[in-house]
Amino acid sequence: MRSLLFVPADSERKLAKGLESGADALIVDLEDSVAAPNKAAGRALAAEFIIANRAGPAIYVRVNDLTTGLTDDDLAAVMQAGPHGIMLPKANGADDVARLAVRLRVHEAKNGIEDGATRIVPIITETPLGVLNAQSHARGEPRLAGLTWGAEDLSAEIGAAETRDEAGQYTDVFRFARVSTILAAAAANVAAIDTVYPDFRDMDGFRRDCMQGARDGFVARMAIHPAQVPVINEVFTPSPEAIAQARVIVDAFANAGDVGVVGIKGKMVDRPHLKRAERLLARAKAAGGA
Repeated sequence: MRSLLFVPADSERKLAKGLESGADALIVDLEDSVAAPNKAAGRALAAEFIIANRAGPAIYVRVNDLTTGLTDDDLAAVMQAGPHGIMLPKANGADDVARLAVRLRVHEAKNGIEDGATRIVPIITETPLGVLNAQSHARGEPRLAGLTWGAEDLSAEIGAAETRDEAGQYTDVFRFARVSTILAAAAANVAAIDTVYPDFRDMDGFRRDCMQGARDGFVARMAIHPAQVPVINEVFTPSPEAIAQARVIVDAFANAGDVGVVGIKGKMVDRPHLKRAERLLARAKAAGGA
């Protein structure tokens, strides 16, 4: 997955537009974008949408967090439809992911879904405790499809007036949350998924932000508007030049046998470069580019 587009669960129009966006995955949202009086209707519509679009993009459902008392009702409604995965907001650590995993196993058994088939993407930095426990995800819950982060909920929790400075860069607290997500995802060997960019009209700023994320290790990004999806897909799809260079490295090591270093065009290339090249080729293949 390169692009994950949020769509409100209670809006048929926006759900339909999401299907047309070209996103690799849709996040059908039962949390922030659905008001309390509409939760029940949103659950029912989400289940119908999942069933009707099994041949489309991957569909994840963002449930309400475990402290709300709404999570079980969310799961009871949508798991009968068999979503690809669940996004867990405000995850305070790997223990919260494990609690969700237990619930999913029960629902899979009830609904004839293969045990372990439902993946999980937790948002791991929306609470101070979640940021401090980021390293706990390194233990590697088998259902993890990726780790992502959020700045807005964290800013409310800590009382920060802004998440970015005058130059548009994240302030120290939010840089720490962002870096913690990249490192935790790498430690767990899952995808690092960048957070949303709220100003969907600022496409130039969004592209720059995506490029910075790809540079630093993110391999995918969440979107809040369909117009952001093509930019995400472009930036997070390895370029033909990068694919070609990665193939050269992989082929050089394959031809050299069991060695730690190879020479390519007068430069020494070691096994960390090989690992990076292999990962890039895997991403390109998943995106249909290799």
